[in-house]
Amino acid sequence: MIAVGQKMPEWVNTGIDTYQRRMPAHLPLMVREIAAEPRPRQATGNVSKLMDAEAERIRQAIPDQAICVAMEVKGSSWSTESLASRFAEWMQSGQDICFLIGGPDGLQPDLSRQCQSRWSLGALTLPHPLVRVIIAEQLYRAHTILTGHPYHRG
Repeated sequence: MIAVGQKMPEWVNTGIDTYQRRMPAHLPLMVREIAAEPRPRQATGNVSKLMDAEAERIRQAIPDQAICVAMEVKGSSWSTESLASRFAEWMQSGQDICFLIGGPDGLQPDLSRQCQSRWSLGALTLPHPLVRVIIAEQLYRAHTILTGHPYHRG
């Protein structure tokens, strides 16, 4: 995961750590935090410049040849089984997979369009720290589906 925002609440770190420990060594789950641009207390209309700066830092953090998935409210909704199927395809590719989580204003539109997929966790607006934990859990769940582990009882 490459996520805008640092200094997450302890519950976020605990949640992610839980799923990082559960993932096998050959499928490490890593989180790279990117500094958010400071937002003025009052909106000034320069949000696109802030998002551009965050997008540039995200781009620098993406490994070469990685498959990128933009986390977007307007993205496609995937079932857990669909995610598991994609996960299997991604593992076969041998490429790194990056889930991109934007800052308070989301991902910069050009960055999102450059991603191979856009995934929505639903129409709800979720706090970005919670999105990190949900992605970590769903990746672990996808792994258990593919390995026949009883964790997923869907």
